[in-house]
Amino acid sequence: CGEVLRFTRARGYGAVVLTTSVVQVAAQRLYESQGFRKVATFSPSLLARLICFQMFQYHCDLTGRP
Repeated sequence: CGEVLRFTRARGYGAVVLTTSVVQVAAQRLYESQGFRKVATFSPSLLARLICFQMFQYHCDLTGRP
C-alpha cells in the first residue's frame, strides 16, 4: 500500500481511489491506516443487493501528504 502511494505521488497524481468489499475487513483497516477515507458504498448487482453484499470505495488525497 505504501509503495502504491509513493509510486503515484512520484508521478504527480493527486489521489488514489480503490474499491474493496465488505468481507475484506483487513484490507479496509489497512487502507484506513494509510490515510484512505471511505467515500462510497454500493452493491455491484441486484443479487449482491439481495444478499446485502456491499463494495466500498476509498479515496486518498495525495496533494497535502509528505
